[in-house]
Amino acid sequence: MKDKIINFFEDIYKEMKKVSWPKKEELIDSTKVVVVTMLLSAALVYLIDKGISELLKAIF
Repeated sequence: MKDKIINFFEDIYKEMKKVSWPKKEELIDSTKVVVVTMLLSAALVYLIDKGISELLKAIF
């Protein structure tokens, strides 16, 4: 069991050396895209919710 655990962490270490980590600028740009997309999605959901609420108020 101990050997399996040691092999597991050795494999993790080997695989992490192969990972291509993003540069700081790439990470910042990706974060900006995610935040803007999230804000636009939230605004769209808010507008749809507000529109449906007003429609239901008008009906009832």
